[in-house]
Amino acid sequence: MITKADVDAAAARIAGRVRTTPVMTVEPGVFGPAVVLKCEYTQHTGTFKARGAFNRILSAAEPTLGSGSGSGSGSGSGSGDSMTGAQRERLGPAGVVAASGGNAGLAVAYAAAQLGVAATVFVPETAPAVKVNKLRALGAVVRQVGSEFALANEAALAHAAETGALLCHAYDQPEIVAGQGTLAIELLGQAPDVDTVLVSVGGGGLAGGIAAGLDGRAKLVAVEPETIPTLHTALSKGGPVDVEVSGVAADSLGARRIGDIAYELAVRHGVHSVLVDDASIIAARKLLWDKLRIVVEHGTAAALAALATGAYQPAPNESVAVILCGANTDPSDINA
Repeated sequence: MITKADVDAAAARIAGRVRTTPVMTVEPGVFGPAVVLKCEYTQHTGTFKARGAFNRILSAAEPTLGSGSGSGSGSGSGSGDSMTGAQRERLGPAGVVAASGGNAGLAVAYAAAQLGVAATVFVPETAPAVKVNKLRALGAVVRQVGSEFALANEAALAHAAETGALLCHAYDQPEIVAGQGTLAIELLGQAPDVDTVLVSVGGGGLAGGIAAGLDGRAKLVAVEPETIPTLHTALSKGGPVDVEVSGVAADSLGARRIGDIAYELAVRHGVHSVLVDDASIIAARKLLWDKLRIVVEHGTAAALAALATGAYQPAPNESVAVILCGANTDPSDINA
């Protein structure tokens, strides 16, 4: 299972291909207590998922990568050299395939384009047009299947089996989870005194990776919409189970069940889960815009909603960080 060592290895592997995203300290009174915002929405393609995508693809080709492939400062532009012909051959002519509500697919399409390999992305028919258009602009073949992520994922699995394409799971693969966990290492370097980290949860790849990356140095609080309580339900049932998917954050947090890897990491590291309702998510998203002129997805705003509503109440002098993990959204409804 994923450990801190896996996250450290991922950080070395993807260094120079992902951005070091900034942090912002917000004074008390804006969102309640003082808070550190990790502005991961400024990452390539607008979410944290580029981290896992690069780690997955580079790991698959690693036996043929040169010794310089994992070097770099960790703050590069992401414009690293593409793979050689031999490296692409190891992946196979079909390249990579992903299923996504949009964000994971964008990350895989971006990483594939940077590395010079083909990408096919399956998305639900309900995926926002802004994400579908971006996928195509990155050169991916886009196939829209079904009304939710689970159906698109089934189609991606079938495509991988038929063509030999490298499957890049949206959240439940070791390399994906370890790659997402590099965010935690980065955050602790920027804000070493943080006691607690709040993060939104869908399938759990980011939460699981952060739990492994923090490795006990800070507490992790997983925040979920009441309408998609994947981790919350799993913790109460003793394992991952299917939940109904609905609500304003379903486009980015719409996994039907928590990933097995994320669940194991949540249990191992004592991750605490809290729920927030749709009205609170909408209000938190608008609050970020009104106070800081930051536009994020509803799924991202869920993490802040836990703090703004008191669903999570920090102790006196507790230093809290909130992960703002994605901003692939249409801002036109933010004042609706």
